Amino acid sequence: MSLGDDGAYGGGEYGGQGPAGQTRTRLPGSEGDVYGTGRRPRSGMSSRNLVTIVGVVVLLIAAIAFANRGDDDSTSDSPNANSGAPAAQPTTPTGQRPVSGKNSENPAIPSGFPKSEAGAQSAAANYAVALASDGMYRSDARDAIIDAVYAPTAAAARKQSLRKVYDDPKFLAGVGLDKDGRAPDGMTFVSRANPVGTKVEKFGGTSATVAVWNSSLFGLAGEGSENPVTESWYTTTMKLQWAGGDWKVTDVSQEKGPAPVGRDQAAATAEEMSKAVEGFGGFTYAR
Repeated sequence: MSLGDDGAYGGGEYGGQGPAGQTRTRLPGSEGDVYGTGRRPRSGMSSRNLVTIVGVVVLLIAAIAFANRGDDDSTSDSPNANSGAPAAQPTTPTGQRPVSGKNSENPAIPSGFPKSEAGAQSAAANYAVALASDGMYRSDARDAIIDAVYAPTAAAARKQSLRKVYDDPKFLAGVGLDKDGRAPDGMTFVSRANPVGTKVEKFGGTSATVAVWNSSLFGLAGEGSENPVTESWYTTTMKLQWAGGDWKVTDVSQEKGPAPVGRDQAAATAEEMSKAVEGFGGFTYAR
C-alpha cells in the first residue's frame, strides 16, 4: 500500500479507525470524544527540527518511488492484471536480440527469430510489413517474398493463388500500375504496412497465432495522381509454425480496423508526399 491511496487513512479500508498504532481508550462513564483533547506537542520541539523531519520523510518517499521504477518485470501494475484479459506485450526492447541474420531467399526480410512468444510476434510484425510491400505487385519480387515468409508446405499454393490476383491487368490498372506492376513515369507507388502492436492469440511451442494491428499507406504519389496515397487501419492475423529453425507463415487473414479518430490535419500535397516517400525508407524489421 502506498501513501496517498484512496481510503488508506480515513473512512475507507480502515472503516473509520485511526491510523495504525493509535489506540482508543474509553474511560468508565466517559462520553463524547473518546480521544479527549489529546496531548499537546512538547514545547521543546523547534521549527527547525520539524522541518528536518519533514525533509527526511520526503526524501524517503522519493527514494522508494525511484527504486520501484522500471526494473520490475511483474505485470501486477498492468491495467489488465486482475481483469482476466491477457496483458499487452510492450514493444520496448527486452534484451533479447530480435533476429540473428538475413533471409537467404530475400535478404531484405529478417530471419532467425527466437523460438518464443516474443519471437513469434517479431516474425509476424516483420512478415506483415513484407506481405504489404510494393514488391507484392511484381511477380519476381512477390515469389521471393513468399519463399522467405511462408512455410515450404504452404508457399507453392500461396504463390498460385496470389498470381490470380496480382497478375490480373485489370486489377493492376485499377490501382494505377501497368501490367508489370510498375508506376507511371513521374509517380511513386506506395504500399506500406506500419505495425502498431502485436498480440499472441495462441501459442503451442512450435505453432502460434499472432494478430498484428497496423496502419497502411497505399496509393500513387505525384502530380495528377488519380489514386492519391491514403491511410487505412487493419488487423492481420497470421498462423505460424516452427520450420527449419524459424517461424514461418501457414495462413493469413485480415480485417479492417480498429481505426482511430482522424485529427483535423491538412493532407500533404502531391509533391510533399512524393518527397516523404522517397526520403523516408521503410523499416526492415519491426518490434
